Amino acid sequence: MKRLLTERLVKWKNSPRRKPMLLLGARQVGKTWLMLDFGKQHYKQVAYVRFDRHERMRQLFEESSFDMRELLVNVQTHVGFKITPGDTLIILDEIQECPAALTSLKYFCEDLPEYHVMAAGSLLGVQLHEGTGFPVGKVNTMHLYPMSYREFLLAMGYELDIEQLEKAAWDNIRLFSDRYAHLLRLYCYIGGMPEAVQTYVDTEDFSAAREVQQEILSNYARDFSKHVPRPLAAKLSLLWNSIPLQLARENKRFMYKDVQKGMRARDLEDAMDWLQRAGLIYHTPRINEPAIPIGAYRDGAFKLYFLDVGLLGAKAGLSTSVLLEKTAVFREFKGALTEQYVQQQLRAECDIEPCYWQNESTRSEIDFVFQHDMSIVPVEVKAETNTKAKSLLNYCRKYTPPVAVRCSMNDYATSMLPLSDQATTRLIDLPLYAVFLLLRQL
Repeated sequence: MKRLLTERLVKWKNSPRRKPMLLLGARQVGKTWLMLDFGKQHYKQVAYVRFDRHERMRQLFEESSFDMRELLVNVQTHVGFKITPGDTLIILDEIQECPAALTSLKYFCEDLPEYHVMAAGSLLGVQLHEGTGFPVGKVNTMHLYPMSYREFLLAMGYELDIEQLEKAAWDNIRLFSDRYAHLLRLYCYIGGMPEAVQTYVDTEDFSAAREVQQEILSNYARDFSKHVPRPLAAKLSLLWNSIPLQLARENKRFMYKDVQKGMRARDLEDAMDWLQRAGLIYHTPRINEPAIPIGAYRDGAFKLYFLDVGLLGAKAGLSTSVLLEKTAVFREFKGALTEQYVQQQLRAECDIEPCYWQNESTRSEIDFVFQHDMSIVPVEVKAETNTKAKSLLNYCRKYTPPVAVRCSMNDYATSMLPLSDQATTRLIDLPLYAVFLLLRQL
C-alpha cells in the first residue's frame, strides 16, 4: 500500500527548516502505518513510542521538566539503541494520551532541532490541547485523509493507469474510460479506509470489506459513549445517524429538525463541534455570493458529509447490486455518494475545503465552489453522462467566472460558454475519476 502523503514527508525530511511533524487525522485512516512505513523506507532505524501502551514513557515525559537531553536518553533506553540525528526517526504515537509529550515538540524544535521527530494522535484529542502547552509555531502539520481514488488504484495494482491519468493523456484515457469508471464504482463502495481497502485487495470479497466498514462504524459509535458525557453521547449518535438521511434529500442542506423533531442549532452545536474535531464529518458551508475572500460570504447554512464515501454507503446500507449497473452507484441517495466522493477528493488531493452556492429564489445550486487565486471556481457534479446543468449556466450568466468545471461520467473536454456579446466562461468537463487533476486544469 502506498500513501501519497509520503512524497510530502520526504520533502519535510530534507528541508533545512524542518520542525517536528504533527500528523493529524481521524481514527483508523492509517497514521501509524504511514509513520512506520515512512521511517522504514527513509531512515536506518525508527524509535517508536506509543503513549497509550507505554505507561512508563508517559510518566517519564510528564516528570521530565522538558530536559530534552534526559528525555532523549530515556527514549533510547526504551527502544534499546542509540538515536542518531538524521539516521533515526523518533515517532511519538497516540500523543493525545500524554499532553506533556505534545508540549515536548516545542522543545525538540528549540533544543534538539537536528533530530527528526514525528507525532500523531487522535485529531480530537490533539485539538483539545490547543491552548496551554500546545507547540504553536514549533511544529509542521499535515492532515491524513482516507485513501483517495488514486491511492485506491495504486493499492489495486493499477500503476500504469494512474500514470496515464497523471499525464492527463486524455486520448489514451478515453480508450480505457470503462475501466476507470468500473474502478470508481468499486471505490465508491469500498471507500478509502485503509483496512477496508486492504481487505478487499486480499480477498476480493465485498462482504469482507463491508464487515470492516461496519466494525469501524461500531468503533466510532463506542467512542461516543467512551469519551463524552452521556447527554452529549446521545446527541452525537442522533447527529451521526441523521447524515445519510439528510444527504438523501434533493436539497441536501443540513436541517436540525431532521435530526430530531424540535431540535435547534443550540441543541447540537457541541455535538457537531465534537464530530468535526474528531474528523468524522466534513462541514461544507453555503455562500450567498461568490466573492473574495470566500469565507466572508458564508450565510450560516451548510451541508454535512461523512469522512469517507465507503463508510457513508455502509451506514446507509448500500447494496452491492448497485455495482452491476454502470451509473447506479453514482445516482444513489439522489447523487449524494457522487458529491461525497468529489468533496473527499478535493480535500485529500487538492487541499481544498469547498463551500457551495445556492440561490433559493431561483432554486439554483452549485455543488462546490472554492477560491483559486483571485477568482471563485464553480464545480458542478453530475452522477451520469447527462450533463445538462441549468444551475451552472445561470450561475455563469450571473457572475461570469473565467472558468467553470463540470464533473461527470463523460470524457474530458473543454469549450467556451458564451454568456453575452462581451463575456465567455471556459468550461472544463472533467471525468469523475480525474477529479484529483482539477487544479492542474485551471
